[in-house]
Amino acid sequence: MAGAQPGKRERLALAASRVLHEQGVEKTTLADIARAAYVPVGNVYYYFKTKDQLVEAAIEAHAEGLRSVTEELDQLPTPQERLKALLGGWAEQRETAARYGCPFGSLSSELGKREDGLDRTAATVMQLLIDWAEQQFRTMGRSDARDLAVALIASYQGISLLTNTFRDPELMAGQIRRLEDWIDSFS
Repeated sequence: MAGAQPGKRERLALAASRVLHEQGVEKTTLADIARAAYVPVGNVYYYFKTKDQLVEAAIEAHAEGLRSVTEELDQLPTPQERLKALLGGWAEQRETAARYGCPFGSLSSELGKREDGLDRTAATVMQLLIDWAEQQFRTMGRSDARDLAVALIASYQGISLLTNTFRDPELMAGQIRRLEDWIDSFS
């Protein structure tokens, strides 16, 4: 059904991904997420028994968002255009990155300090992005596609950190332009 409102579970997962990005895992409460999802806090436990289950749902929401973006990008005719469109999407989010960092990179960094399985779950989503970028470089005929994909994602994560640290969205804008030129150099 087109235009249907997401159910409570989906609203909670999406709200969790946003609130966890803005506040971090440790600071965020279930009540914060319930409020952001417009769901009574008592209803959260019907869908998620623990905060970690809600964090896992937020990770899956990020994965679904990434899959949706890459499916859309895959409609572009060349791998260079696909990669540059990915960069363009990141550039559009530079104000958010300046305030909170990369939505998924920040979460991955925070969860990476844990050893409860959520660290590995988050890593699988980052792996999806690297794999997609690797496929773009491989389509360009690059034998070093994996290294180039890691370099691209690492560059973005690094500039996201610096953009957030200095609260300067123009740092990201400049680095994105350099990455676009870098991608063009493979033509």
